[in-house]
Amino acid sequence: MTFKENYTLSNGVKIPKLGLGTWFIADNRAAEAVKEAVKIGYRHIDTAQAYENESGVGEGIRICGVSRKELFVTTKLAAEVKNYEEAIQAIDSSLKKLGLDYIDLMLIHSPQPWADFRGGDYAEGNREAWRALEDAYKAGKLRAIGVSNFQEQDLENILSDCTIVPMVNQLLVHIGNTPAALMSYCQKKGILVEAYSPVAHGEMLKYPDVATMAKKYSVSVPQLCIRYTLQLGAVSLPKTENPMHMRQNAELDFVISEQDMKTLKSMEPLKDYGEFSIFPVFSGK
Repeated sequence: MTFKENYTLSNGVKIPKLGLGTWFIADNRAAEAVKEAVKIGYRHIDTAQAYENESGVGEGIRICGVSRKELFVTTKLAAEVKNYEEAIQAIDSSLKKLGLDYIDLMLIHSPQPWADFRGGDYAEGNREAWRALEDAYKAGKLRAIGVSNFQEQDLENILSDCTIVPMVNQLLVHIGNTPAALMSYCQKKGILVEAYSPVAHGEMLKYPDVATMAKKYSVSVPQLCIRYTLQLGAVSLPKTENPMHMRQNAELDFVISEQDMKTLKSMEPLKDYGEFSIFPVFSGK
């Protein structure tokens, strides 16, 4: 059962392989989504300051009926926070909004503010934000720390000055977007990759080749996409608030053959994310 499977982070903390992404789940609906997910079997919930639903996610954790220590909760430091003092305040703000004594994993959401994604030089700001995460980790507020959307040079910048190597790099990974070199680099550094938008925000449903392969395994396109990211050795974070989809997304009792994995890895890059193309993570700028 996928829910029972974990990876182990470099500091020994166990992280469930499958998590629930909560981007675009409104704060007033997040508690119900979390509660439903936990009831189905999810133990890993992923949010962010930028999603503006930490309060709802926190409420869901309190009302879900499962003890806090059984759950793995991730949030992310807003991409705009690039100095030590602001980062310390933002970490405490997340703890307060979530209503938690500790957060299992906190990430720097992006190496650049969203308005300048893949733009200017924020090297020093990232080192400052990282130092704040390290201090919160050492203080026991965070069980693990990492980054998101970081490329190799962004990671090198952190590694040049850190006392703790990032444990995670959360990236856009899906069929048609497999950053193999970056994933291999992370693996060599002991950094676990997490795959967000494994179904490419639904765009994968439009690809006949992917549908044909899913049919071969008698599974849905989302199931194939999620299984693909798991077989790459990544955590998979499909986002949904539909309980039926939550359940289906976890029914992954099949293995994609080596040959089919090769085919999926070499699929043409996805160039159009439909209405989501306006977001920097999908447009690359």
